[in-house]
Amino acid sequence: MFITFEGIDGCGKSTQITIFEAMLKDKGISAVITQEPGGTRIGEAIRKILLDVDNTQLTPLTELFLYEADRAQHVSEVIKPALEAGTWVISDRYYDATTVYQGVGLQGYEGLIEQLNLEACSHITPELTFLLDCPAEIGLSRIEERGRNHTETDRFDRKTLDFHTKIRYGYLALAGKHEERFTIIDATLSREQVAINIGEAISPYL
Repeated sequence: MFITFEGIDGCGKSTQITIFEAMLKDKGISAVITQEPGGTRIGEAIRKILLDVDNTQLTPLTELFLYEADRAQHVSEVIKPALEAGTWVISDRYYDATTVYQGVGLQGYEGLIEQLNLEACSHITPELTFLLDCPAEIGLSRIEERGRNHTETDRFDRKTLDFHTKIRYGYLALAGKHEERFTIIDATLSREQVAINIGEAISPYL
């Protein structure tokens, strides 16, 4: 089974994926845990370019192509082999993130983004996508807290409130178009309650 976690920066994806992995292990299910950008050696090199706070001159098209290059390598090297072997795959972001994030900076290029997504992912679609939804203000406050705790921030963490708000509503619009795949989780709740809600949502698949 292929499951993805999506949401704005600061929504709590990484935390919930860790809890989710532990829950699956308790059920006797092993899973490959991965992420985009990154997930491969080549992908990690691309990730450093994409998230480096000093790379302020990256053009929207350059950014798009880098994400798709990362995805093509990720699918070929990690996702496809694992799924073919019958292993569950849990990914922190996938092509929905590109649709939303790069869509903000490339309005009018929706067709190109969709085409590149399909080619880069070899038409492999998640069976279930958890969208951890919270207002942008909450996400940004969590990012600020990470900064105070000396956790490294990236180029997208430093975007404006308006940008993160657009991303949130972009995700919600996308979830509305693909209701059969998306499960929206209220990420304003406690970490424990969010985990419970995710566990209830996955129970029919176990």
